[in-house]
Amino acid sequence: MRCPFCAHDGSQVKDSRPTEEGATIRRRRQCESCGARFTTFERIQLREVTIVKSQNRREAFDRSKLENSIALACRKRGIEQEQIDQLVSGIQRRLETSGDTDIASKRIGEMVMEGLQQLDSVAYIRFASVYKDFTEARDFQEFAGTVKDLFDE
Repeated sequence: MRCPFCAHDGSQVKDSRPTEEGATIRRRRQCESCGARFTTFERIQLREVTIVKSQNRREAFDRSKLENSIALACRKRGIEQEQIDQLVSGIQRRLETSGDTDIASKRIGEMVMEGLQQLDSVAYIRFASVYKDFTEARDFQEFAGTVKDLFDE
């Protein structure tokens, strides 16, 4: 593991412990060269997933991009980072176990919408505004009306 401070290739693992219900290993490391300490996380990856975007552009699945977009929708909503991690891990697990190596970005957006609908109505609307490409205030109003019906049940 390369040190993020001095770029030396060698480091020692000082502590390891499971997180996220055992789905991730947190490792505390110390650089053999400069002595700096840093943390790494190990996750199981079942298969490589390629995201098929608009106009058939392709890119490798990036967990951090998914996590950042969900965190942005959840900002200032009192949602714990652990809840976001669980949502992201669940989506990633579903993608990797689906049997498909090429996944449409639209499918991921739908999975995020499902997860946020269960988590928080405001985060759900925030994500939808980008995902569904709202262009006018009326778009928000119409969508918020459908959301109100969902959350009133």
